[in-house]
Amino acid sequence: MESSVEELISEHLLANFRAEGFNFSSSGREDVDVRTLGNGRPFAIELLNPHRANFTKEEIKQLQQAINKSSEKIKVRDLQIVTRDAVGHMKEGEEEKTKSYSALIWSQRPIEKEDIDFLNDIKDCKIAQKTPLRVLHRRPLAVRQRLIHTMQARFLDQHHFTLHLRTQAGTYIKEFVHGDFGRTKPNLCSLMNTVTDILELDVESVDVDWPPAIED
Repeated sequence: MESSVEELISEHLLANFRAEGFNFSSSGREDVDVRTLGNGRPFAIELLNPHRANFTKEEIKQLQQAINKSSEKIKVRDLQIVTRDAVGHMKEGEEEKTKSYSALIWSQRPIEKEDIDFLNDIKDCKIAQKTPLRVLHRRPLAVRQRLIHTMQARFLDQHHFTLHLRTQAGTYIKEFVHGDFGRTKPNLCSLMNTVTDILELDVESVDVDWPPAIED
């Protein structure tokens, strides 16, 4: 079984801090099949009952290098020890921050470039999203209002195009694309008047100014 992102990071921290356990938190989350690119996603790990707590900046830098060399699947930057209050900054404004995505879209109806150009002109599109069916088992039923700030579509062929989206955090991108049986309104299907689905999804940026950058 493949390791999770938190497991790949935490195993090195647990060993070096000689901690008995950990709590992992991050600025938002994505599905297992979604990559986070760009500058990555801010995260914090609380180490439980560490038997060592004092590290020099050079030791932390070496620890970061060890994490990054251990796997091709993840990369960590700006690793540092922070206070609990500082972690609160990561969670502040979680609903207000913006995120940028790149998606590969499939269209049931054959399309031309002109059929998707109108998407580039849509600004601050308000959508209503019922809790998606795929997460309804762990999240309460609710209707959330979200904003699609901008979209940029690039034609690939008659059934495929890429869509770059800048959205309000907490937007369910997959459901915006395929509509989730009408649970997201409006959605890309209704905007294009055809069935659409998402084949690939990458997070290109999470706009949170944290943690502080560390100079090499």
